[in-house]
Amino acid sequence: MDNRLIRVLVADDDPEMRKEIVDFLERHGVQAVAAPGRQELTRHLAEGSHDLMILDLQFGMENGFTLLPEIRSKSEGLAIIGTGRGRDEIDRVVGLELGADDYLAKPFGLRELLARIRAILRGRYGRRAPQPRGTERGRYRFAGWQLDRRLRRLTDPLGALVALSKSEYALLIAFIEASPRTLSRAQLLQATHIHEDVFDRSIDVQVLRLRRKLEIDPSNPKMVRTERGVGYVFTTPVEVL
Repeated sequence: MDNRLIRVLVADDDPEMRKEIVDFLERHGVQAVAAPGRQELTRHLAEGSHDLMILDLQFGMENGFTLLPEIRSKSEGLAIIGTGRGRDEIDRVVGLELGADDYLAKPFGLRELLARIRAILRGRYGRRAPQPRGTERGRYRFAGWQLDRRLRRLTDPLGALVALSKSEYALLIAFIEASPRTLSRAQLLQATHIHEDVFDRSIDVQVLRLRRKLEIDPSNPKMVRTERGVGYVFTTPVEVL
């Protein structure tokens, strides 16, 4: 991906760190914009004008972990989270499972940051994605639910909007496109772009979260069924609109 096409949002309340990152990225041909506080972050998310976000885990009075689900519900942009709390494996795993695409502990090298940005964007744009049954801008209906890929909106049978994290959205798309075939954990990991540093059982966590949003009784799922020893299958008939 050409650097000139990359747009990065830097959400960090440390003015020196924020300026250092923005200036470095701009010098290397990356369009960078700063969000020093929650108000600016909310505005940029609403505009949806960035490809990737660098989010400080300690963002003002906010906790980056609590912000990630909200960010994922409002933006398809990718995220790198940075923290000054050290290389805590639990933080790293939790951040990735909540939807971050990478994790860097402060202090980090700016050249490494740029390399991570390029690697993540190559992963998003550099590989040819599988051809879906519908179009990328298509709509799907299943059991009264509707998913609009153009708007990235999921509505329940009563018409209420249901927010999905990035991983939950990718998981639902994978299920819908494969239905009624069973998908292994490895296939679901690939579909949700959870690759490095996360054990494959993390997909079980994602499936559980998706069930809590789709199923009437998540403990007795009817849509997303478990195929023991194999993986999961989306059993509900899907209509492409």
